[in-house]
Amino acid sequence: MEYIEIKCHYPKSFQGEEILPAMLGEIGFESFMETEEGVSAFIPSENFSEETLKELLFSLSKKIHYEKTVIPDQNWNAVWESNFEPVVIAENCIVRAPFHECRNDVEFELIIEPRMAFGTAHHETTFQMLQLLLKEDVTGKTVLDMGCGTGIIAILAEKKGAASVSAIDNDEWAYNNTCDNLKINNTKNVKALSGDASILGNERYDVIFANINRNILLQDMKTYCSVLKDNGIIFFSGFYTEDNEAITKEAEKYGLKIAAISERNRWSALKFRF
Repeated sequence: MEYIEIKCHYPKSFQGEEILPAMLGEIGFESFMETEEGVSAFIPSENFSEETLKELLFSLSKKIHYEKTVIPDQNWNAVWESNFEPVVIAENCIVRAPFHECRNDVEFELIIEPRMAFGTAHHETTFQMLQLLLKEDVTGKTVLDMGCGTGIIAILAEKKGAASVSAIDNDEWAYNNTCDNLKINNTKNVKALSGDASILGNERYDVIFANINRNILLQDMKTYCSVLKDNGIIFFSGFYTEDNEAITKEAEKYGLKIAAISERNRWSALKFRF
């Protein structure tokens, strides 16, 4: 099958990068890949409408530009695999796709089917959250992964000894991708749920990871804190360094105290204690 690759480029100030893949998915795009300047999306040629694409991108921002490339059927797998490189984090964790060779020289190997644009560790926010998790002792603890994307944080949490992990995302693509990745990684104690903060019930967690975006974090922070155990830890990411103050001020309203700050290419990840 012939595919079309659309390379979307947008400035760092663009605030819709997390919803862009989901919206592209609604108009027929099947796979996504992070790039340094934005995201590449792939769609079967027979399902592609350039007019629909332009309308979608214009509705999000006038600053999004794109390039179109036709990918013949025989080159599809080669192009896909060449765009996805394994990511090594802190020298003891690697994120790879199923088509990469197995690595036995690292403590944690995470296998992610790269159908989502976010959650492959190529993006700064996911990379930082994994870094922070690698430093955290979650043995025997209950963990919540909000906005789980590919489920990568939940998978690492189980590999590090978490007793149980809930992975939640309100995007159907992300939920399905998480379910697939849980199977690939042979997880036993991770449950995937489709929804947002409104589905959080009476269960409480020792550790929470919320890698979403500034507005959603500010909106749902009270709910996150309501399910965080006393002396619990919560990590926030998905925003720029200039948003640190707003996130911190909101967190302090609910008794959270800043414990660590991570920054990478203007993207932040913050650790708080209850």
